[in-house]
Amino acid sequence: MKLFLLAALASVPVHAATIAMEDQSQLQPTASPTAAAQFQPPQESELPDNAYGKLVKQGYALFVDTRRLAPQFVGNGLNCSNCHLDQGRLANSAPLWGAYPMYPAYRKKNDKVNTFAERLQGCFQFSMNGGTPPTADSPEITALSVYAYWLASKAPLGVELPGRGYPEVPAPAKGYDLTQGAEVYKGQCAVCHGAEGQGQKVGDSYVMPPLWGKDSYNWGAGMHRINTAASFIKHNMPLGKGGSLSDQQAWDVAAYVNRHERPQDPRLVEGSVEKTRVKFHANDGVNLYGQTVDGVLIGQGIR
Repeated sequence: MKLFLLAALASVPVHAATIAMEDQSQLQPTASPTAAAQFQPPQESELPDNAYGKLVKQGYALFVDTRRLAPQFVGNGLNCSNCHLDQGRLANSAPLWGAYPMYPAYRKKNDKVNTFAERLQGCFQFSMNGGTPPTADSPEITALSVYAYWLASKAPLGVELPGRGYPEVPAPAKGYDLTQGAEVYKGQCAVCHGAEGQGQKVGDSYVMPPLWGKDSYNWGAGMHRINTAASFIKHNMPLGKGGSLSDQQAWDVAAYVNRHERPQDPRLVEGSVEKTRVKFHANDGVNLYGQTVDGVLIGQGIR
């Protein structure tokens, strides 16, 4: 895939291609023992040498180097590949091949049937904290959609394949423990993401994503849900050692990460965290937005 990336970034300035390569070197997880049983997306060698193949490569480049190639739509330090590992290929890491065949689909989050393009727009708005997302017919959404289509081109339509999304991790019987989560974070996460969740940079670009603060996902992103973050962490973290944490540890550290402030939910209702919780967060999984922890109201955003 590195040759693929170099080809895709042939028209991109050298410094951007270099950063993208650095990002990808950090995001190559160890394959799970059951990987052979999972759906296998097509390989680079199967890509046709025509306009379609060129657009797939453009989508790939945008997926792994989003912040550099679409800065007008990214308001933090993240790339698409930070949450969808192995260039959107990895099972149990919300792979694109598991998502594309399931759209159009009803989403409770916005109470409407969403196209895949609208789903991508939501990622820009919330996970990438990008403000106004690219239009559905924009070059960015088109390229990403074509890349996702290519990865899913051998998948059955409308079938929920094993490895789709982040498989659910049951909530611990005694709930999560923020104190224990801090210990898990210190021992397992801080080496990559920093003691204060700030991530790691090379120059001005992140090679390890920030988990809270101004350059992380905002309060509207799906990852702010403790249950969603626990599922991602359980199956994929620490990088290269997915499955090594217990369910309890995954929930504890997910709660610890998501008790920290991050950019405000762009759907903020009348400037009120409390009203926004009632409308958007009260029934949105397990989350701390609008809750008081240690005397502090969570969800006030980065000021």
